[in-house]
Amino acid sequence: MPPKPVPAKAGQTSSKTPSRQRRPQKQQPAPLADRLKRLFTSLCAQVDGGHFTNAIRTCNKTLRLDPGDRDALRTKLFLLLQTEQYDTALALIAEINEQCLFERAYALYRLQREEDSVQVLKEIKSIGKEAEQRGAMHLEAQLSYRQGSYQSSLDIYNELLETADPSSDEHADILTNLPASQSHQDFITTTFMQAMSQLPSSIASTLESAPPPVLSQPTSILAPVEEPTKKLEAVETKKKLRTKRVPKGIIPGVSPPPDPERWLKKSERTSYTQGKKRRGAGGGATQGATVGAESGTVSAAASHGGKTGGKGKGGKKK
Repeated sequence: MPPKPVPAKAGQTSSKTPSRQRRPQKQQPAPLADRLKRLFTSLCAQVDGGHFTNAIRTCNKTLRLDPGDRDALRTKLFLLLQTEQYDTALALIAEINEQCLFERAYALYRLQREEDSVQVLKEIKSIGKEAEQRGAMHLEAQLSYRQGSYQSSLDIYNELLETADPSSDEHADILTNLPASQSHQDFITTTFMQAMSQLPSSIASTLESAPPPVLSQPTSILAPVEEPTKKLEAVETKKKLRTKRVPKGIIPGVSPPPDPERWLKKSERTSYTQGKKRRGAGGGATQGATVGAESGTVSAAASHGGKTGGKGKGGKKK
C-alpha cells in the first residue's frame, strides 16, 4: 500500500505547493459627495485664514469634480478680485451664465477702464438688485472722484451716510472718503479763488488765459543714471549669504572671520615662531671665546704643574 500523506502543521506550507501571496486590494475612491464636502471644508478654513492663493487651488479642484458648481464659481470670482487678478476675473465672468454686474464693473474700474465701468453701473441702476445698487453707488462715487467730479462724489457719499449703520464698516469707509472729496471741492470753489484774488492782475490774467502745462517726458540722460543702481542692486543680491551654507553657531557680520592661513602648515604661517634653543647646545662667539680662554688657562696650569712636580720628584731622588 502507498504511504499516507502527512498533513502539514499549522504555520507551515507544503514544499510541493508554493504559497501564493495575497495581493493588496486597491482602495476604492471615496464617493463624489464626500470628496466635495472635504474640499469645501478646507476651502472655508483657507478663506477664513486669509490663504487666498491656496483657496483658489481648492476651487479649481472642486470645479474639476463638478464644473457647474455655482458656489465654487462665485467663491473663485471673489478670490480673484481679492488677489487683484482682474483680467482672470473678467474671463471667469464671461464663462458664468450669471450676470455678475457689480463684480464686472469693479474689475473694469480697477483696470482703469472708466467708460466701460460707467456703462455697467447704468445697467445696474436699471435692473440691478437693491444690494448691488448700494455697492454701485460706492463705486460711482469713487469713479466721480477719480474723474474730478468732486461735487458728485460728495453728494453720493452724503446720501450713503444718511442710511448707513453707524457701527458698520461701511460707515467708517464713508467717513474716510467724505473729507477727501470735501477738501478737493473746497479748493476748487474757495481756496483757489482766494489765492487768485491775492495775485496781481497781470499775473492772474496770464494764468487764466494760459494753456494747461504739459507734463515733461523723462529724457534719455536719466537712463545711464538708473542702470548703475540696478547693477549695484543685482550685485548686492548676489553677494547675500545663503543661510543654509552658514555653519551652525556662526552669525554673519558678528562672528570673527576664519583664519585665511588655516590650510597652510604651521611652519609656513606668518604667525609661526621657532621654539627656544636648549641651554648649552652650541653658543655664540662670546661663549666660544670664553671657553677657549678658560681651556687655555687650564692647559697652561696643567703643564706648569707637571714641570714643577717633575722637578720635585727629581730632587727627592737626588
